[in-house]
Amino acid sequence: MAFGVLGILVAVLIVANVVGGAVVSGFRHIGILKALGFTPGQVLGVYLTMISVPAVLGCGLGTVAGNLLAEPFLEFVFSGPASGVPHDGLGIPLRVNLVALLGMPLVCVLAALGPSVRARRLPAARAISAGSAPRAGRALGLQRRLAGARLPRSVSLGAGLPFARPARSALTLAAVVLGVTTVTFATGLAATLNSIGNGGDRTYDVTVYAGAYRHGKEIRPVHGDRELQALLGSLPGARHVTARSDDEVLLVGSTNVVMFEGRRGGRSLGGVLVKGRWMSRTGEVVAGSPFLRRNGVRLGDRLRLRKDGREERVTVVGETMDTDDRLVIGGWPTVTALMPDVRPIAYHVKLGEGVEQETYARAVRAADRGLSVQVSGPNTVTGTIVGSATALTLMLALVAALGVFNTAVLNTHDRRRDLGMLKSIGMTPRQVTVMTVTSMAVLGVLGSLLGVPLGIAAHRVVVPRMAAGLDITLPDSMTAVWHPPLLAVLALAGVAIAVVGALVPARRAARLTVAEVLRNE
Repeated sequence: MAFGVLGILVAVLIVANVVGGAVVSGFRHIGILKALGFTPGQVLGVYLTMISVPAVLGCGLGTVAGNLLAEPFLEFVFSGPASGVPHDGLGIPLRVNLVALLGMPLVCVLAALGPSVRARRLPAARAISAGSAPRAGRALGLQRRLAGARLPRSVSLGAGLPFARPARSALTLAAVVLGVTTVTFATGLAATLNSIGNGGDRTYDVTVYAGAYRHGKEIRPVHGDRELQALLGSLPGARHVTARSDDEVLLVGSTNVVMFEGRRGGRSLGGVLVKGRWMSRTGEVVAGSPFLRRNGVRLGDRLRLRKDGREERVTVVGETMDTDDRLVIGGWPTVTALMPDVRPIAYHVKLGEGVEQETYARAVRAADRGLSVQVSGPNTVTGTIVGSATALTLMLALVAALGVFNTAVLNTHDRRRDLGMLKSIGMTPRQVTVMTVTSMAVLGVLGSLLGVPLGIAAHRVVVPRMAAGLDITLPDSMTAVWHPPLLAVLALAGVAIAVVGALVPARRAARLTVAEVLRNE
């Protein structure tokens, strides 16, 4: 939803900027039409038609391209290993295509209507002069102050150019701001998701189950429980082994059945602690956020658990980020006090640095044929979300750069006469390039100053709501992802978008010759 809103805003701003700028740059043509006898209403109709035809064609082509690109993108997002969405269920609904086909031409017409009505009221001579350059006096005071600064002349001239067309520059700045906001938000989102996905992956590498199936027959391990844990810890590469049990017990005072997980070995086994602490004494447990909310339990509360006529009182000392609303975790002495005959169902092994998981798995199978091994793989869900967010970010940043490109083209077109005069008094092509790029880089700097805080704010609004959708609470370490080095890099995002968008028009303007400009004028 966040990327969708940002994408729509960027698209509308870019279209409004392109269309409005095209009409303003065509004022000279409007003046010529009026001089030839066109009425104001006919001029308005001509320009609305000129805008509507390419708008409808562009929206048609864009809708087709969007549907073609959406299929592989949605397949990547929703057909991963952790998804149950069938391939034939992916696609863009018809209503979305209709909104795009009808909505974007309407945006184009509305964007063209304001400048066209203004041009409709202008006399022919004034419209012709308005098409050549901005009105006299715009931003002259600022340009004089910049000229007095100790800056290269091409830089001071370029820094004042955006203020000569304030409306156009404002739309371009808004697009750059949204582009920087998207980059910042996506960076924070990726950092948080990586923390969520990898929060518990470092605690173990291999899971060993007691029992294996060969040719449809179950094979039981030849080693007992304690022997098996000692065996797994003695194999080459093993650093630590934690045994885990899972048994259903009754939460006294309710009809809820609780999954009471026991752990022998003291490791956290992938759980991320949100509040409180891990259990350290007999009678202490931790539970996931959904369990605490569902049962109205707080840290420090005492629960009574019952199994086969036995009953134990336990104290909740920690809250974890587990999504299971039935899960309660206790140490081995706490579990065996309630269930003396409990046996582990799995053993989680943490390997040493550089030890291959498959190498250890082969050693386990060779040591006891009654064991099955599961190797911890990469977090595919996190990778999918981060990958899709990166693709959307690059797309929106490219669109924002295209908005800058359009503004640089229009500014260059409006100032062809000025460029010819500057070149005639000795400005080099390199200085023209620097001046044009600087004019957009100013907007890039302003875009970074505004966009980075907006991206951080979007992260703080969206991420907690994502967590609430999963009924979990995120620890501060997973949301406090903003550090000075990262912010310094993000501050360059707006400048990068502006420079990439302005570079081609700047080089094109640098190649203009004085004779070509004067001949066209």
